[in-house]
Amino acid sequence: MGGANLLFRNDFGKFKDISKIAGVQGPNFSFPTWFWDVNNDGFIDIFVASYDTSNLKNLAGDFAKEIQGDEVLSNKSKLFINNGDETFSDQSKNYNIDISLYGMGSNFGDLDNDGWLDFYIGTGSPEFTSVIPNRMFRNLDGKSFEEVTSAGGFGHIQKGHGVGFADLDNDGDQDIYTVLGGAYEGDNYPNICFENPISNNNWIILKLEGVESNRSAIGTQLKLDLENGRSIYYSINTGGSFGANSLQAEIGIGSIKLIDTLTIMWPNSKAQIFKRIEGNKKYKLVEGGNKLIEDPYHKIQLTGGEIMHHQN
Repeated sequence: MGGANLLFRNDFGKFKDISKIAGVQGPNFSFPTWFWDVNNDGFIDIFVASYDTSNLKNLAGDFAKEIQGDEVLSNKSKLFINNGDETFSDQSKNYNIDISLYGMGSNFGDLDNDGWLDFYIGTGSPEFTSVIPNRMFRNLDGKSFEEVTSAGGFGHIQKGHGVGFADLDNDGDQDIYTVLGGAYEGDNYPNICFENPISNNNWIILKLEGVESNRSAIGTQLKLDLENGRSIYYSINTGGSFGANSLQAEIGIGSIKLIDTLTIMWPNSKAQIFKRIEGNKKYKLVEGGNKLIEDPYHKIQLTGGEIMHHQN
């Protein structure tokens, strides 16, 4: 809080500080962060949500000014796009997220199964007067973000903390669960589940089990080459900080129903390649196994799920 952020490169078990060279030291006032491939080019990008502790009493004012297009003095969030050479470019303005988010909890996932990663921010501060909506942003083909907080009914005004994306009802699209409530006694509220209506786009779910690699397959890289020539990159991890996503890979593939080539790059063993994989199914694979095993996947009815984005 108030100092430069740090990025360390793992050099075979020893860490080297490359923050300055990489160009990712800002913003000074920041909180949740994560690694993701926002533009699907195979290189991991970085998002850092701002959290200006020097201006917490004015965060509602900042929110009101920014939605009207006015400038604020608080630190802005940063999206660092990977240049592929261990340096990054600040593309926050180009991606329309150069804003003072005051993020406390956060995570990313794919709302509409189009293969582009979206993100949700739990906002707020300990002050009882801190009342601003939590915010949802949709990825527009890896080129920009549009805010869909109001359109999707995501703007809950209780303070947001841990956020998780997962297909909770087994229907192929990701739902969102978020922890709500403030830091002080009495400033509490029930958590909320946003059930996602069934998307028109297609999907694939992969449950990977490591043998030589860690059992949860964390760090495994996936490349999906679709039959229309498009490639989608995906990393097995828990998502953003202050929240955790499903460890099974829940990947949207857009209008395409067939994956031409699936490449699985395990952390501690040789890559595996599978051809002609049907979408809209769940598969299991144990590291080193010679085939994907289809796993039955049946929808679970969540209570109150008949209403779009209903709190369950």
